[in-house]
Amino acid sequence: MHTQPLLDTHCHLDASEFAADRDAVYQRARAAGVMIEVIPAVTRANWVDVEAVCRRYPDCLPAWGMHPLYIDIHQEAHLTDLRAQIEAWRPVAIGEIGLDLFVPNLDYATQEHFFVEQLKIARDFDLPVLLHCRRANDQILKQLRRLKISKGIAHAFSGSRQQADAYLKLGFKLGFGGAFTWTRASNLRTLAKDLPLDAIVLETDSPDMPPAWIGAPGKPGRNEPAEVVRIAECLAELRGDSVEQVIRLTTANARTVLNLEHQSSV
Repeated sequence: MHTQPLLDTHCHLDASEFAADRDAVYQRARAAGVMIEVIPAVTRANWVDVEAVCRRYPDCLPAWGMHPLYIDIHQEAHLTDLRAQIEAWRPVAIGEIGLDLFVPNLDYATQEHFFVEQLKIARDFDLPVLLHCRRANDQILKQLRRLKISKGIAHAFSGSRQQADAYLKLGFKLGFGGAFTWTRASNLRTLAKDLPLDAIVLETDSPDMPPAWIGAPGKPGRNEPAEVVRIAECLAELRGDSVEQVIRLTTANARTVLNLEHQSSV
């Protein structure tokens, strides 16, 4: 049994999938040693849900932002609202923000506009960013360099080693969760094995991105933050490292990139 506390850097505990048993999900995470969960928002309307979860569970920390999948919902005024929200409750990061070139028919120019404007807000407030970067790493890296953004997490990273190194050079960490636990994810498993451990932070993306032991191919089950423990164990086994070392270093990485060095729970 591990003795180190863990940190889930990406968990949508506010999601409707947890409506029936959210308290129990939170308690299971605590019992498993997950002492902090970062809860990223996805739309302006969703901020109130994230705020409610973070008020109810003191070890849940908010990230405010607007997700690229919801560009049909975002409005220009929401960018002004985002600045006001940060002033009202300073988050650990701006997120979940980014670009998505996987889902068809998402207008790229609109995605890029909201992404760039949120990067500017993160820069103005000196906050890290939580990046949604599905099949868009090169485009995202271009904007990070242009705007001189130097801190954050590439959530659910699945790019190339060259792209991984580009993020690391900028000062980012790479989020690894349930996806690499599937044996068919050969490229991702190679990255998880070969990257320096100081590049990696752990995440669940609950209720999404379930690990291999939840559900079955094509029939995924509901992920939850307590699973970050087994994700750490899987990473340790893959790398040939001790579980204690993986937990200690990935937690330290998360604390550093999210400015949580003095957070009492971890």
